[in-house]
Amino acid sequence: MPETTLTISSKNYSSWSLRGWLLCKMAGLDFKELPVDLDDPKARRELLLLSPSVLVPRLTHKGVAVWDTLAIAEYLNDVFPKKGLLPREAVARAHCRAVSGEMHSGFHNMRSALPMNIKARHESFKVFTGARPDIERIKEIWRECLDAYGGPWLFGDKPTVADAMYAPVCSRFLTYAVDLPPALAAYRDMVLAWDLMKEWAEGATAEADEIIELEVEF
Repeated sequence: MPETTLTISSKNYSSWSLRGWLLCKMAGLDFKELPVDLDDPKARRELLLLSPSVLVPRLTHKGVAVWDTLAIAEYLNDVFPKKGLLPREAVARAHCRAVSGEMHSGFHNMRSALPMNIKARHESFKVFTGARPDIERIKEIWRECLDAYGGPWLFGDKPTVADAMYAPVCSRFLTYAVDLPPALAAYRDMVLAWDLMKEWAEGATAEADEIIELEVEF
């Protein structure tokens, strides 16, 4: 049987790699991590949000190659339907797909203004005006999901694709001291205390490489 691999880039900076990795772990997949060289121009374009189409993360499983985080999510849900990556109930499942898709295709200003940097902490950070509507919309999504499905995760009592999609946002909100009401701060803290997130963060902390462009506050 072909070896199962997940190609990823920086654990400190790459939010998309984190999402793909979380989904594979949630599916119970036994896989080998294949990190790309951070000096590779393609990897740098992905991390600096300069490339509209990248092949990281990329899952190779049983001879099938799948890239794009939502495609990986759907593939894993098809292969491991009992893992509950998507809610069972049809309306909740559609809602989960919708908010995951919104994260996948939107919030560009927030991503640019608050690049993921797990190692960094800012006690105060001035968020530029263009990113504020994105942050408010994310707060609205979290509030609606927690109210509708009772928490503690966005769609009930276990993590789903939506939580994997928004997990890097939790890290960003901590890094840049984004103010959250108590219920949303509790959700953020729970995600960051998740065993999988702690495992990823340990890898990020151990990473020696730095990308100077992502250290600039803008």
